[in-house]
Amino acid sequence: MMLSRSESLLLIVDVQAGLARAVHDAGSRITRLALLLRAAAVLDVPVIVSEQYPKGLGATDPRLLPLPDGATVLPKLAFSCWREPVLRAALERAGRRQVVVAGMETHVCVLQTALDLQEAGFAVHLAADASGSRRVEDRALGQARLRDRGVAVVTAEMVVFEWLERAEGPAFKTLIPAIKALGTTDPGAARGRD
Repeated sequence: MMLSRSESLLLIVDVQAGLARAVHDAGSRITRLALLLRAAAVLDVPVIVSEQYPKGLGATDPRLLPLPDGATVLPKLAFSCWREPVLRAALERAGRRQVVVAGMETHVCVLQTALDLQEAGFAVHLAADASGSRRVEDRALGQARLRDRGVAVVTAEMVVFEWLERAEGPAFKTLIPAIKALGTTDPGAARGRD
């Protein structure tokens, strides 16, 4: 099933300054999270952000700020967002059945949230390149487990293009520079050469 911006919600899990410092390749993950947040803002996709024990791990990483207007930021102690009553209520209140999940750490809070959401009947999509763990093996095994359980494993770029649907219009023109800025192994392509 492809993502639809009218049915989607973006759930950013625990991308906090205190945790991001320890996550492998956090800068790359945060760059892709920022793309997802930008697309959500442009395309009116609701955003919910969780913060695991913010007193100890700090607030959302400043590289993701400012969050889109209307974004909901909620603290949690449960590893799974679905098992935290205020987050569960926010997810239900949003009324969206497709959830794009991304954040930290892939093998703990992201995984448990995705599995619980899937069990609750949501169509869950893991933005794999926008999710990270402290150890590479943990990230890889978390992604593999989610894939094995039927969660769609996608990239941030896949999400944005599915939300856009067409290569035209103001939203496309606004987002295409951010997509190109993600980089590539061909430096010429990043400058817009086809």
